[in-house]
This record gives sequence, C-alpha cells and structure tokens, in this order.
Amino acid sequence: MYPPEFEYYQASSISEALSLLGEHSGAKVLAGGHSLIPAMNIRLADPGVLIDIGRISDLKGISTRNGSVRIGALTTHAMIAASDSTPQALSEAAGKIGDPQVRNRGTIGGNIAHADPGSDLPTVLTALGASIHTTSAAGERTLAASDFFTGILETALNEGEIVTAIEVPAPAKGSGSAYAKLANPASRYAMVGVAATVTIENGKCTAAGVAVGGLTPTATRAVSVEAALVGETLNPDLIAEAAQAVQNDLGDDILEDIHAGAEYRKAMAAVFVKRALTAAMERTKAG
Repeated sequence: MYPPEFEYYQASSISEALSLLGEHSGAKVLAGGHSLIPAMNIRLADPGVLIDIGRISDLKGISTRNGSVRIGALTTHAMIAASDSTPQALSEAAGKIGDPQVRNRGTIGGNIAHADPGSDLPTVLTALGASIHTTSAAGERTLAASDFFTGILETALNEGEIVTAIEVPAPAKGSGSAYAKLANPASRYAMVGVAATVTIENGKCTAAGVAVGGLTPTATRAVSVEAALVGETLNPDLIAEAAQAVQNDLGDDILEDIHAGAEYRKAMAAVFVKRALTAAMERTKAG
C-alpha cells in the first residue's frame, strides 16, 4: 500500500525541527522511517506533515562519560550492535532487530518513540534503568524508561517534543547483562522478550534489573524476580526458582495473536527470564 498524501520538510538542526513542529500541528518526526512509514502505509498513522530529522549530526553517536553511556537518538541499531561501550543486553537486542536493512536504517530514538509492544529496546532500557532525554520549545526533560512507555504505541512524549538521547549505566566490574527472546519467525518482533542485568560483589547479587516485553502492552519490570535475586548467591537452581516469580509481575493483560496465545506466552516468560539471567550471570565473570 501507499501512504496517504503528506507534506515533507527536512530539518538541518534540532532548533529547526522544533520550529517546524510548532508551525504544523499534528506533524510527525521522521527518523529512520522503519516504524512510521509502515504505520502510514496501513493507515494506522496519517500525520499530514513529516519532519525529517535524519541528517541532524548532533543526534548521532555513542559516548561514555562519568559512568554513563549516552546514545544519540539517531544512532542506528547496527551501530549499537557493534558497540563495545554499551551494556551487552543492549547491543545484543539491537543485533536481533529485524534484518540488516532495518538495523542499518532504524534508529533507537525512532524505535522507542513508536513504542511497539513487540519491540526489543524498550524492554532492555527498562531493565537497565535508562534515562530518556527529550527537548521541545518548552525546554529539556529527562524521563525514566519505566515512565516513558505508557501503553501500546503510546509514550509520555508531548506534542512538539523530540527524543534527543538515551542514557544507560556503563558496564562495570562485576556486572553482566543479557537479552533473550522468543521471536516471531517472520517479523522478528518479540513474542516474549526478556532483558536482565545483575551485579555480583563478594559472591552475592547486590543489584538486579529484569524486564519482560512482547506479551504485555508495555515493557514490564519483573520486581518479584529482582527481589528473589538480591542478597543471594546466584546459581542455576536459584535462578530457575526466581524466574518462576515473573508470573507475579505480568498482570492480567497478556497479548496474544495467531502466532502465540496468552497462556503460551505466559509460560514462556519464565523460560526466557531464566535464559537471560543465566547469560547475565556468566557475563559477570568476564567483567
């Protein structure tokens, strides 16, 4: 299908993009185009005006400072997958997105602004405790990833506001992270996706972050799993037991489709929590 008719503007700077957004009510920002254009093709979106920010160099790149990794909103999935600076869960998830064409054009900012429940990155960012940096004519904001995603294809972004960067803790000694998913064999979207990060000091788990996506409307923090890990000595039996606790965190709104029913996805959640935690634990030894 073809998208509905629209006006097209190309912004050369963040300030120009914000100005254009202010001039055109209901306009949408175009980054890599791998979420918005398909949505327009099936008439899920009809903004009337597109503002292309894809050539704003200030929004691209990965940098590390003061224990944090800052990722520009226009950084592609391929760049994140190839990075040695980002937590392994994030680079791992980025490398599992779609196909090479999607990974080389799709951007982290566009991905999270679209907020598809089957997307990988919201789950990882939630588990890592990421911060989302935004800007608008009213100024800049920083939102926790857990507050940014509010529903299916819904975020806390205000009209006229642009995602500018994502910030995550830099990998530290004794920490490890991983991402595991049950992928739709055609689209590669997550029917169940789990991100896990753990920190081990003196043989015990001192911090843990676990989030589940794909089967819930938004990425869901698995607080029961985290509580079962912190303060304990991690081993395969403990991880298997803790993984079962994810059933306490999923709620009643479980997504389903022709590819996988709700009960199956719920059963697979514990399986993939165990896989992500096991890999994260093994990676603490390499750190």
